[in-house]
Amino acid sequence: MTTRAQLRRTALTFQEVEEATADGRTTYSVRGKEFASVASDGTVRLRLPDAEAERALAACPTAEPLVRAGRRVGFQAPLADIDGQHLWSLVMTAWKHRAPRRLAASFTAVVESPVPPGSDLPTGIGRAATRALVNAGLTTLDQVATRTEAELLALHGVGPKAVRVLAATLAEKGLDIAPAEPRDARWDHG
Repeated sequence: MTTRAQLRRTALTFQEVEEATADGRTTYSVRGKEFASVASDGTVRLRLPDAEAERALAACPTAEPLVRAGRRVGFQAPLADIDGQHLWSLVMTAWKHRAPRRLAASFTAVVESPVPPGSDLPTGIGRAATRALVNAGLTTLDQVATRTEAELLALHGVGPKAVRVLAATLAEKGLDIAPAEPRDARWDHG
């Protein structure tokens, strides 16, 4: 079962995403173009090219076409009925479909070669973690050192193994992952 938190984390992985909430509906846009939303009833709507919408409809029996002005523009389904891995693929496709061409092309280049020139990210973290870090604007170890473990783990594709490898590589450079923010002492009475 996929949750709103997973949708949010996935959508915010991509560059230049804006999140807005109104009337119980949360939308995700790239440069003013909505690519994903979730309604208060839990229905997720994704703007997709026709071929991708067709595949998504075939893969999810509870899905329906998303129609605007009499034209199919994507698909919609109960969020809980979409597998998490499938959601990632759908959101990525929706983002690329709605993003400006140059932005989408730069993302595709990152996906095909996740480590940009001049990056010192270790290859041992894996492609998914590298892609997640680069998409979040973290292309160097110095930038990674400004984030807490929780912030890194919140990126879709960065898991405990990647954080361990990053921490070890940072330690070799005399750096460390940013410390977690201290909890408010007023709440530490128990």
